[in-house]
Amino acid sequence: MVNKASNAGHIPKRTCVICKRKREKSNLVRFIIKNDSIVFDYKQRMPGRGYYCCSDVNCMNKLEKWMKKRKKK
Repeated sequence: MVNKASNAGHIPKRTCVICKRKREKSNLVRFIIKNDSIVFDYKQRMPGRGYYCCSDVNCMNKLEKWMKKRKKK
């Protein structure tokens, strides 16, 4: 009998901050905001609020614009 409380086989999903598509965490690049700049966290271990972006060129090119828009809020 399979333990329903077990997380075996669970694949975490995250949402890209640019295109809003949900993807497997392993297919996204994590980054944090430190001193008003983007710091990529390839090992996914840095402290702080993490954001995720597709490794797609279009999404990566829009990150700077996203940062400026985020600052205005």
